[in-house]
Amino acid sequence: MSLASSTYLYGGHVHANGIRQHYLRYGGAGGRRAGRDALIVIPGITSPAVTWGFVAERLGRQFDTYVLDVRGRGLSSSGPDLDYGLDAQAADVTAFAGALRLARYALLGHSMGGRIAVRAAAGRPQGLARLVLVDPPVSGPGRRPYPAKLSWYVDSIRQATRGMNAEDMRAFCPTWTEEQRQLRAQWLHTCHEPAIVRSFEDFGRDDIHADLPRIAVPQLLVTAGRGGVVGDEDAAEWQALAPQTLHVRVPDAGHMIPWDNEAGFYAALGDFLGCRVD
Repeated sequence: MSLASSTYLYGGHVHANGIRQHYLRYGGAGGRRAGRDALIVIPGITSPAVTWGFVAERLGRQFDTYVLDVRGRGLSSSGPDLDYGLDAQAADVTAFAGALRLARYALLGHSMGGRIAVRAAAGRPQGLARLVLVDPPVSGPGRRPYPAKLSWYVDSIRQATRGMNAEDMRAFCPTWTEEQRQLRAQWLHTCHEPAIVRSFEDFGRDDIHADLPRIAVPQLLVTAGRGGVVGDEDAAEWQALAPQTLHVRVPDAGHMIPWDNEAGFYAALGDFLGCRVD
């Protein structure tokens, strides 16, 4: 995408929920976006905001789009003294929306970000209009574990901390393009290992299913056609607990849906956010 056609506006920081929260903004609130809900994108467990830039570029054509660095990732607050639990992460999102005075907004969370969005929505924050949950782990107490292994994350972070390139990253992300692998190699070192370990372990400890009946806004559950994170029975249970949920599977995509089938991801969104993504 050329600079002339880019929807990227700037990166910024706000102090909200007691920490520095870094974000990237795309699109802006002017023109046709003025009458639409703003969109906050919450990435997954080891995905700094910048790695979602290619998606945000497209979302920014239609929506005032903000991509967050979750605490302990990217340029947001990090270090040994922070709480990396789900409640703190959810409170960050609500405080972020408040700090930017977003009157109406949607949350789009991928993987861990989907769980954060669910926990935030359960508190019924003012201004939240709808949720898009992209292949969220459905693990929890008494449920099957998340299919990924913690060592995959830890080993790659430690190597990135020492220094790695796109070719090195191929061992961890063999199906990604060179550009995608290079960006991950550049930014993965910003993922604070204890934050990632806590989030991963909380996949099995936090019961997000108990949150679902408390959510009043419409939900779109977008799941991968392959990958094994959300099965058909999981989607059915989700809809039973939150009947306002629509479910769409994206074919030819693993857990990192936009990386595997970008066009299919936008098609799955449909007009749920207020209009289609072109």
